[in-house]
Amino acid sequence: MPAPLSTNNPAFVIRPAAERFHSSHDWLDSWHSFSFAGHHHPNWMGFGPLRVINDDTIAAGRGFGMHPHRDMEIITVMIEGQINHRDSMGNSGVIRAGDVQRMTAGTGIVHSEINEGHTPCRLLQIWIEPTSAGLQPAYEQRQIPAGNGWSQVLNPDASEGAMAIARPARLWRGQIEAGATLPWPKPLSGSAWLQIIDGHLALEGANAAAPKTLSRGDGLGFPGDTPPGAALKAITKSDALLFELLH
Repeated sequence: MPAPLSTNNPAFVIRPAAERFHSSHDWLDSWHSFSFAGHHHPNWMGFGPLRVINDDTIAAGRGFGMHPHRDMEIITVMIEGQINHRDSMGNSGVIRAGDVQRMTAGTGIVHSEINEGHTPCRLLQIWIEPTSAGLQPAYEQRQIPAGNGWSQVLNPDASEGAMAIARPARLWRGQIEAGATLPWPKPLSGSAWLQIIDGHLALEGANAAAPKTLSRGDGLGFPGDTPPGAALKAITKSDALLFELLH
């Protein structure tokens, strides 16, 4: 049973990788940071408007057939391999490692995600609640430059090379070489969620009671304003997502 939020220090929320919900099928291995599908816990319904972070590994030749969504911002971050996307808006293409896809489901979309490659693929699927319901559906896909540092993925006004999102929220992907230190990308306002994709990191300059190390699959949330002096130090080469959920 996952630990309830009430056991966490009010300055932060920790979601250890091993305590996430887990779905395992012959073609899909999925770890859910928050309640999803048949997994439900009232204390893990999301983190503010951040409703879903699923870490999916999908076998070659398998995937999710056509299925509907509505009134949700859906982001797919490809980590390894590729996934083929088709939807009711007429979009069809391949999302490859390093690509990020954004969909505004709005009044309703139907889409499929099939691994038509020859090896398993890994992706993070993220759902964020939009500010308003009934939006016009939209689709965008972009290669996010990789490197040693933060790359902005989402921004409400699509500035700094980021894709737009129908929510006052921002998302960065940070890649860090072993031994390097990476401060927050900017002074953050509002709450924040850090999700470790790969590697092993030390957290510096945050709340004294916060965990000092984070590894693949760990999540760390700051319900209040994020500590301005916080930084990540890579013990091994590491990869992470940072969400800023604005007030």
